[in-house]
Amino acid sequence: MPYVNKKRPYKKEYQQQKARNEKKARATRARARRKIDAKGIDRKGKDVSHKKALSKGGKNSDGLVVQSKSKNRSFKRNSQRKLVSETSTRERKKSKKVKRKT
Repeated sequence: MPYVNKKRPYKKEYQQQKARNEKKARATRARARRKIDAKGIDRKGKDVSHKKALSKGGKNSDGLVVQSKSKNRSFKRNSQRKLVSETSTRERKKSKKVKRKT
């Protein structure tokens, strides 16, 4: 929502971002994208995902994978939108089908 009657509180927004550690996580994701681009891998329309989620203590050195957006963003989350499970919904369904067949 644009600020019509008052100036935008940039300092306040910056302090809130620092409190949530947004800058550090965003910078880590940007480094991961640049690392994939340097290898010459085409990631058009795809996401660069970490094998272990950054919010769960993962790092760029743990491994990067280029995935479709829908596959990378299909992880189970709680009401605060925090990652609950690193197993995607699709992987969970696959494992249930395999267990039923055997």
